[in-house]
Amino acid sequence: MTGSLTDVPGLRVGHATDLERITGCTAILCPGGAVGGVEIRGWASGVAGLDLLDPRHLTERIHGVVLAGGSAFGLEAIAGVMALLEAEGIGFPTGPTVVPLVAGAILFDLALGDPRARPDRAMGERAARAAGAGPVAEGSVGAGTGATVGKLYGMARAMKGGLGSASLEVGEVVVGALVAVNAFGDVRDPESGRLLAGTRTSPDSRDLLDTARALREGAPPPAFRGLHTTIGVVATDARLTKPQAAVLAGLAHLGLARTLSPPHTTVDGDTLFALSTGEREVPLDRLGLAAQEAVARAVVRAVTTATSLGGVPAWQDA
Repeated sequence: MTGSLTDVPGLRVGHATDLERITGCTAILCPGGAVGGVEIRGWASGVAGLDLLDPRHLTERIHGVVLAGGSAFGLEAIAGVMALLEAEGIGFPTGPTVVPLVAGAILFDLALGDPRARPDRAMGERAARAAGAGPVAEGSVGAGTGATVGKLYGMARAMKGGLGSASLEVGEVVVGALVAVNAFGDVRDPESGRLLAGTRTSPDSRDLLDTARALREGAPPPAFRGLHTTIGVVATDARLTKPQAAVLAGLAHLGLARTLSPPHTTVDGDTLFALSTGEREVPLDRLGLAAQEAVARAVVRAVTTATSLGGVPAWQDA
């Protein structure tokens, strides 16, 4: 069993998916609040709510994270998640009302399906309304709906990415991960080293080129075509401060480095949030090792559970 992010007590996850126009978003809700942190690697990120995660900010906890397609347009989905949380009375108390504190990150999926279809406020609210504590749906759902990988030579030779989740037990606590995989590069099995999905040798082939090797051997460097970025969340019911949560997010990126080939390029905006919902004390290094393993497993789950959409083949088609 690989587990899922919702194995961490205090978290709910919901998706909104548009399979016809090929986009979607995922809402990770923490109704009781969670201490948060973030680490961004690569130069093409789209993120909201960084101020909420700053240790100097007035507030201690956030109430949700949104992962969305739609490039920068998809950040609108955050407003829908906030609306649902406010209706449930969840947020930072201000006197006359509560203000839900929600961060988010986006990936670019406009090259697959309808480029005018973007997650919006209504889709964000649907994702939040669907959020539950059960196992997380994976594959071509939510923020992973329009995700693709292996774009050294554009969409014609790409493969389907997706959304995956995993969790591990660390003594009496849990560390979980949820990742929407939309990388410029390939996805590699961290155990065997075998490529699972990525740039194909030709539009009609299922054989993989090995993007990292091609770049080392002189293939044209990646150009920003807006096609990339892997985003996700790691969470634990161990107790963390904001600075510690940021460190955990950074350690979790090692899971991307083990599976994305190459990771963190200049055209990717790889972003991982970290959430802490509990009070048990666990050494941060130990949590970090579990976080990178959970992220690596979630990345593999993302591509192996994805299904073909918009004419882009998936691992399952091989």
